[in-house]
Amino acid sequence: QVHMAESGGGSVQAGGSLRLSCTISRLSFEDYAMGWYRQSPGKEREGVALIKWSGDATMYADSVKGRFTVSRDNAKKTLYLQMNSLKPEDTAMYYCAASLVYGGSWLKSLDAWGQGTLVTVSP
Repeated sequence: QVHMAESGGGSVQAGGSLRLSCTISRLSFEDYAMGWYRQSPGKEREGVALIKWSGDATMYADSVKGRFTVSRDNAKKTLYLQMNSLKPEDTAMYYCAASLVYGGSWLKSLDAWGQGTLVTVSP
């Protein structure tokens, strides 16, 4: 059974930074595009960032471009999300996920996901 565990969430003030990590086991990590999505109460799930299996291509939601950076370490089976210049509207539960799709529809084709880590950004 695939296990994905996010960490690194917390509470920060606007303008601050956080680095999320996601460790994965029992998954052929290098075969999957890996992404982060977020969800907050009353809002739809939003794909935040996606990185190709090779790590040489990335995609970001317009809302986080220039502020967030996704990366992966295939040897460690770990996914990262560096979040800078955080805004109150970034407040959400953040989930890492695996998909065989690298493209705009990746969020509709998830093969595995974690339990999430909460990010709270205060004004």
